Amino acid sequence: MPSVSVPRRPGVADKSVVVEVAYALPHKQKILSLTVPAGTSMRAAVLQSGIEQHFPELDPNSCPLGIFGKAVPKPDERVLEAGERVEIYRPLIADPKEVRKQRAAKAKAAKGED
Repeated sequence: MPSVSVPRRPGVADKSVVVEVAYALPHKQKILSLTVPAGTSMRAAVLQSGIEQHFPELDPNSCPLGIFGKAVPKPDERVLEAGERVEIYRPLIADPKEVRKQRAAKAKAAKGED
């Protein structure tokens, strides 16, 4: 794994926590478990994990991140706790609102034909 300097938070003891970093494509997924110093941010953990070696198209410096299915707006500032899983999110293929509108319009058109 590449060595990444992890920013230290003031007053944090030299303890470690075990976290996971996860990324998935439709045909492939990877969950990496790693030990990071207490006070490590989400982004720092992703960089430390080396997950981009498994997914070369992934840009770990700018991808959206979340924890257990909930997006985190400032992953560079969010400090991880033991046992948390950082999830790396892919961009959406289609806007969910637009898909619902199209589905509703199609259903309305089908109902009008009856």
